[in-house]
Amino acid sequence: MAHERKGRPLTEVETKSLLEQYGIPFPKRAIAKTREEAIKKSREIGFPIVMKILSPDIIHKTDVGGVILDIKNEEEVGKAWDQMMQSVKQKAPSARIEGVLLEEMIKGGYEVIIGGLRDPVFGPVVMFGGLGGIYVELFEDVAFRLAPVDEREAEEMMKETKGYQILAGYRGMERGDIEALKKLIVKVSQIMNKHEEILELDLNPVRVFPNRVVVLDAKCIVAR
Repeated sequence: MAHERKGRPLTEVETKSLLEQYGIPFPKRAIAKTREEAIKKSREIGFPIVMKILSPDIIHKTDVGGVILDIKNEEEVGKAWDQMMQSVKQKAPSARIEGVLLEEMIKGGYEVIIGGLRDPVFGPVVMFGGLGGIYVELFEDVAFRLAPVDEREAEEMMKETKGYQILAGYRGMERGDIEALKKLIVKVSQIMNKHEEILELDLNPVRVFPNRVVVLDAKCIVAR
């Protein structure tokens, strides 16, 4: 989302563990506490992988060098671990480091964003953005509804965005899995409606393929 609400941010692992209870799909992942463990577990996941710093004190991981993409082998895992730990210690010296999150690297597809917020007047709201990743704030191609929504309302939200034309196969482009995307919007709306402690929820980017959707990153802010 474009802003952060006052509250307590959950860690990425806490957020994904909560969302997985609702069947929200994420890449394969593992947590490593040491350099050696990172090498072993990355081998089990399969290359290429993504490495992310795990810290309750760091919300924007990229700002401190806490995300490294497209790690292709065990040697690169070790180098990435050393590089990340050095960068984080320099840029966030007081941050508590709990290890790293290793994830399967997902390439291709279209990027969208799905989110939720708790409006002080209207209550739980769900949001869909037709352009996810780094472009959501630039183009503001988004639609909102009061939560919860059904699949018909979810599809209406998508069609209100310019990005929907790409998902629907603009000028012969590969069509995204619209059905899976509708179901994901419905699930997020249900989560926002059920969990009153959630102030803000971001699934960004959501990678859309012809036969599936995968959530690459998720952030959640809860009431203190």
